[in-house]
Amino acid sequence: MVLRVLYLIFVRLLGLLLLLSRSEDAKNVEILVLRHEVAVLRGQIGTRPCLTWPDRAVLAALAQHLPGRLRHHRLVTPSTLLSWHRRLQRWEWKQEPSRTGRPPISGELTALILRLAHENPTWGYTRIQGELRRLGHRVGASTIRRTLRSAGPGPAPRRNRGTPSWREFLRTQASGMLAADFFHLDTVTLRRLYVFHVLDVGTRTVHILGITAHPAAAWATQLARSLLTDLGQRAAGFRYLLRDRDSKYTQAFDAVFTADGIEILKSAPQTPRMNAHAERGIRTIRAECTDRLLIYNEQHLRHVLAEYAEHYNGCGPHRALRLRAPGDDPNVIPSPAPRIQRHNVLGGLIHEYRQAT
Repeated sequence: MVLRVLYLIFVRLLGLLLLLSRSEDAKNVEILVLRHEVAVLRGQIGTRPCLTWPDRAVLAALAQHLPGRLRHHRLVTPSTLLSWHRRLQRWEWKQEPSRTGRPPISGELTALILRLAHENPTWGYTRIQGELRRLGHRVGASTIRRTLRSAGPGPAPRRNRGTPSWREFLRTQASGMLAADFFHLDTVTLRRLYVFHVLDVGTRTVHILGITAHPAAAWATQLARSLLTDLGQRAAGFRYLLRDRDSKYTQAFDAVFTADGIEILKSAPQTPRMNAHAERGIRTIRAECTDRLLIYNEQHLRHVLAEYAEHYNGCGPHRALRLRAPGDDPNVIPSPAPRIQRHNVLGGLIHEYRQAT
């Protein structure tokens, strides 16, 4: 608005300079023409013209230099000028309203509140307030509630939800869960062999328990006992065994694990995604090993899977472990080695790289 006023003042001053160069007769004729145009416009316009604040300021300044008798014939009357002046006074002396309530929180604190709500979907705003206080941030509960509502998730979006999803359940229980499944392979003579493997979901360690051409319930039960024997004292750290509803899993099979306090979880029929960790492990074995080899017989398959399991557990990086191998120590960060040595696995099908001694 200030620029508009300055522009109008400049235009009027420029017009004043042009008027000074004109004769009195030309000025009088122009005034008569302008008066007639204004009279015609007044007759055509039924309502009062709408003036902007810059127009009002210029008219108010020029009207002070007009004789009193001429001010009554202008678009702006003296009473209008006075009302404009009163408005200007109120605008000039209007006090800035005092701020009430708490000051707004910073963007970093807002991001932290949303992060806590996203990573902990069952936390309400009071729980988040307590966690922030432990982190050294004193934020009001109403501020947290307002922040969550404005961002979309709400104060506690899933507080009343029932059981967690399979993804959340598996992620939470990974450190104490075993995932078991069968898969089959065909030899060069088209003889089908069945492999029983178990995956430690927490460490991603794979256990190839047995291979046979004729799987039976008693065979699977014996492999379950062998697994617990191999785990030894570590078996006490497992709480669940996830499996499908294959007929080879009998009550005797389940009893082997329940006797050690391991609960059996069954996936729904025809839903392999419920046992996603075991299925993904099978896919990895096929893609990296068995799909790239011709299996001669059962003895050959035992040798291949044993060597691959040793590589997988000792040297295979895993995304869930931040690209560490299941057998790596998470507290050890290796330093760059000047020399690297390659080691062939399965006749060069897989390469391992180690620091040269």
